[in-house]
Amino acid sequence: MTAEKNDSNAVALQEATRAEVEATTDIRQFVTFIVGDEVFAVDMAPVQEIIRVPEVVKVPLAPRTLDGLANLRGKVLPIISLRRIFGFDERVADDASRAVVIDQGRQPLGFVVDRVVSVVGVDPRHIEGTAAISSTVNTELVSGLLKDVGGYPMIMVLDFGKLIANEFADIAVKAGNHTEIATQAAARPDAQQDKINDELHLVNFEVADQEYAIVIDDVQEIVQVPELIVHVPHSESHVLGVMTLRNRLLPLVSLRRMFGLPTREADENSRIVVVSLGTASVGVVMDSVNEVLRVARTDVDAMPAMLSKEGNLSDISQICRLDSGKRLVSILSVGNMFRHTAIKEALATVDNMADQDAQQGTAVSAKRSDDDRSDDEEQVVVFVLGKEEFGVPIDSVQEIVRVAEAMTRVPKAPPAVEGVINLRGAVLPVMDLRRRLGLEQIARSDRQRIMVFLIDGVRTGFIVDSVVEVLKVHKTTIEPAPHLSGEQSMLLARMANLEKQKRMVQLLDPSYLIEKQELQALAQLAAA
Repeated sequence: MTAEKNDSNAVALQEATRAEVEATTDIRQFVTFIVGDEVFAVDMAPVQEIIRVPEVVKVPLAPRTLDGLANLRGKVLPIISLRRIFGFDERVADDASRAVVIDQGRQPLGFVVDRVVSVVGVDPRHIEGTAAISSTVNTELVSGLLKDVGGYPMIMVLDFGKLIANEFADIAVKAGNHTEIATQAAARPDAQQDKINDELHLVNFEVADQEYAIVIDDVQEIVQVPELIVHVPHSESHVLGVMTLRNRLLPLVSLRRMFGLPTREADENSRIVVVSLGTASVGVVMDSVNEVLRVARTDVDAMPAMLSKEGNLSDISQICRLDSGKRLVSILSVGNMFRHTAIKEALATVDNMADQDAQQGTAVSAKRSDDDRSDDEEQVVVFVLGKEEFGVPIDSVQEIVRVAEAMTRVPKAPPAVEGVINLRGAVLPVMDLRRRLGLEQIARSDRQRIMVFLIDGVRTGFIVDSVVEVLKVHKTTIEPAPHLSGEQSMLLARMANLEKQKRMVQLLDPSYLIEKQELQALAQLAAA
């Protein structure tokens, strides 16, 4: 009997041990966190990581619960406020705040919480359904309850799948479909471009209060003056030095010094216009870049022979007459500029640096090649609204002009239309892009510009806060923007994630700027 009793005890012990092991195997891990005065939990499985709340880029036309978009190791991450979703009071993120990154196989999302408490292992016996509280609490977003876990009598387990479906239904679209939409938007043939051959397309800039222009085909891009310019010893005074532009050396010259004008330190308005002739490229520093103009060739005259000079002063090849001749703009010949001793000196400086680097065995390559015109890059005009940067394909921009001091208001015009202006004898309807994107209105300023697009045959201007630069963006940095809403996904389908520059440029498709029902009204307005 004693042996049988011992065997029975041993079997009971084995079964108890097995049950304990099985119970331990079923332990589930949860991340617990606090939002407002409530404690919540989420199953560990969809939690990709937990990060400090990053800086974000605000997105127009997005749900109000979206704080913005952040860069997470080269990938775009939407950042969402759980406080806003739950209707809690707003609170500025502090050192304790965290973003819990949830990845359910579509678009990873970061949810801002006030504080992450801990990661806990929970015995299934401490997990209950929501039936006990369903009569008093809306349990639509709650998948279960944790009882007596982590020192809390009850913790609600959030169902992030339902939360995302409710708040961001458009994100539920699979990434493959989203990519297809963005690809179609990028590849859409632009049959709306103006093919008129009797116009010049010019980049207009200013130096020492004088206006100049360069034919846009000769302009590779327009960039901001960098913080670091490498000055070259014993170089001519008009050679400012060299800068790095996408892993190549770009020589810089000052147009002020080339023309013998007083020198001036670069400021926030200064820009570098990168011009090219064949395989050679040079950055020319201007006081400011003002507009992109379309000018009738009948308004352009050749430089009078008696004023045209040989050598370093022959850069101006034509004179453009605007505003009935009240405004004269000098058109610079890039071909003549490249014969200027200043340009030759700058190109020679870069060649010498490249030769020295090669002799020393360094990896710096300063060869000027046709890479700038590679099919792997897109050229976009970058403009600003508030603190955010946006871009449009350069081919979609008809021109960029100053905001007129007075716009004519038109009765019964579409609500978004600010008014109309006379643009070289044609009526141009003008809309405020801030209003179109649901952004806060601001007072007019000298930095604002009107960007003119041709949309379904209707030429329309949109006011932006300022035009920053013309930028070449490598296609590897362009990705589909998170699918946040139907309107946003069409208008802002793509994003240039320039990680090294710590910049995100939201790429806008101008063809979606005007609602279909507004086009007819605008066409009638333009024809009036």
